[in-house]
Amino acid sequence: MSGATSRVLDLLGLLQTHRQWAGADLSRRLGVTERTLRRDVERLRELGYRVDATRGISGGYRLAAGSQLPPLLLSDDEAVAVAVGLRLAATQGLVDGEQTTLSALAKFEQLLPKALRRRVNALGEHLRPTQPLGGAVSPEMLGQLALACRDTERIRFRYTVADGTETERQVEPLSVVAAQRAWYLVCWDVVRADWRTFRLDRMSRFQGTGLRFTRRELPFADPAAFVQESLRHRFRTVTAEVVLDLPLDAVQQRFGSWSRDASAIDAHRTRLRLDGDSVESLVMALIWIPTDVEYEIHGSEAFLTAVGTAGARLQAHSRAVSVAPA
Repeated sequence: MSGATSRVLDLLGLLQTHRQWAGADLSRRLGVTERTLRRDVERLRELGYRVDATRGISGGYRLAAGSQLPPLLLSDDEAVAVAVGLRLAATQGLVDGEQTTLSALAKFEQLLPKALRRRVNALGEHLRPTQPLGGAVSPEMLGQLALACRDTERIRFRYTVADGTETERQVEPLSVVAAQRAWYLVCWDVVRADWRTFRLDRMSRFQGTGLRFTRRELPFADPAAFVQESLRHRFRTVTAEVVLDLPLDAVQQRFGSWSRDASAIDAHRTRLRLDGDSVESLVMALIWIPTDVEYEIHGSEAFLTAVGTAGARLQAHSRAVSVAPA
C-alpha cells in the first residue's frame, strides 16, 4: 500500500471517529501540511465520501451523511465488536431487531476474513443474552441518543412512568446502558438538577434542541454502575442489618463489593445493610457469610421468623455422611 493511500485511509479513520476536526489537528495527527490534507480530502470525495469543510475559528472538516452508505474502515477488533453487537441486537428489544440485524450480520460476515469469522462464531455460540423486559426500542432512537451523548447536545422527550403518568423532560445525555433486560439513558435532568435514568421504551417524542452543554462528572465509576445502583434502590424494598464481629477494613476485604453499605460501629464490629425484593432473598444472603465469622441479625419480625424457619428446615434435612477410608 502506498504512503499516500495509507494516509488517506488514516484520514478516513479519524473522520469516522469524531464529529468534526480542525484542519490543524488533522494535519498534526497525520504529519502532513494543510495543503496535503486538502488534497487527501479531495481524494476521499472522489471515492464517494462526503466531507464538508467550513472556515473560521470554529471551522474544520467533518464526514457528512451522503446519499448512500460508503465503505467503513474498521480494525480487526472493531469488526469483531460490530459482528457480536449485531448478534446481541437481534434479541435486545429493537423494533424489527431480529430480521434487520440478522440480515445485516449475514452481509457483514461474508466480508470478514476467515480468522475473524471464527472468532465471531465462537463468541456467538456462547453468548446467551436475556430477552428484553419492556417494549421494543427503535434503532433510530438508539442512534439519535448515541449522537446526542457524543455531541453533548441537550434533548427533550416525553416520559411515561410505571403508573402511566406522562412528564416532559429536558436532559443532558451521558450514556445509553443495557441493564436488567432493558435499555436505559443516563443523563442530567436540567429541571430537577440531578442525575437520572430513563427506560428507552418509555420515551417518546424525542427531540434534539441544538443546545450544547459542558459534560458533568458522574458521581459513580461509570454509567453502568450508576444504572445498577439506581435499579437496586428501585426494586429492593425489604431491608435488614447484620452486625459482624469484624472491623470495617476486614469486612471490605472479605466481602468486596457486597460491603458497599457497610459502616463501622467501633474498632471491632461492623454494621452491614442487606436489601432485597423479598424476605427470602435476604435469608439467602445470610448463607454467604463465612462460618468463621460471628454475627447478629436485626430486622423485621417477618424476616427473623423466616431466618428461624430456614435454619430449622436446613437442620431437619441435613444428614451426616460417613466416608470409608481409602
